[in-house]
Amino acid sequence: MYKLSEDIAIVQSLDFFTPIVDDPYTFGQITAANAFSDLYAMGARPVTALNIVAFPVDDLSNSVLKDILRGGISKINESGAVLAGGHSIKDDELKYGLSVTGTVHPDKIISNKGAQAGDVLILTKALGTGIVATALKRKVATDEQVQPMVESMIQLNKIASETAQNYSINAMTDVTGYGLIGHLLEMLDSSFMDARIYVDDLPLLPSVLDMAEKNIVPGGLLTNKKYYHPRVAVGSLVSEEQEMIAVDPQTSGGLLISTPAEAADKLLSDLHANGIEIATIIGEITNPSAEPRISLQ
Repeated sequence: MYKLSEDIAIVQSLDFFTPIVDDPYTFGQITAANAFSDLYAMGARPVTALNIVAFPVDDLSNSVLKDILRGGISKINESGAVLAGGHSIKDDELKYGLSVTGTVHPDKIISNKGAQAGDVLILTKALGTGIVATALKRKVATDEQVQPMVESMIQLNKIASETAQNYSINAMTDVTGYGLIGHLLEMLDSSFMDARIYVDDLPLLPSVLDMAEKNIVPGGLLTNKKYYHPRVAVGSLVSEEQEMIAVDPQTSGGLLISTPAEAADKLLSDLHANGIEIATIIGEITNPSAEPRISLQ
């Protein structure tokens, strides 16, 4: 963030990665949606975007790159931002993403700091993209399992963010590579709070539990689980698969919103009315803590 004046602050972010799906156009959509998520998590409005491209020109045709960029600009246009240029290099491995800039009033910036005891936690997208993407790479996922993942990842967090901004939001973040547990812990560390998650209420992509049971999981999930395990109290009724899903690294995941309990039901209703039908209350902020922890129940 950088404050330009009393009325305007800019928010900048960037993200890029290797293909997570086979279709170039869809890959472009996913990476663009993912890049904008940090802006939406802070309540900012995207205004410009720059392409970041690493492309194996000797191995792939220009039509592949063209489709990736078309997918990206479709999401840039949907966000209301403009594509202001970019940079490309020759590389052995394909990579694509965006550097994005947004604006927000300095007094209306939302951060992951400020969660209060008694707050309700709302998640706006289903979990499991890392697991389903791994199943896709291993060629054990069906089209019926992959399509919901794709639809989730290409969905901008724009409407969810704009809807949330009509309410009293104490803290908000997006759920990406550190999984639900990792990003919630970042919120708790900033707020000096503990939290409780009800695993049976977590929204999940189709077949994710079955895939986790078959150990079809990404390496990042296992890394997250090992790293965050000391700070997570797992209830006796929580299955190993549910615990794994809670640390599954997400791509273009949803927003995690900490809002006062009295506002939660109305916010949830408005999210549903505005098309964010998967939005779900998944837990609560419990009490102040000098060493924040999460309870999975």
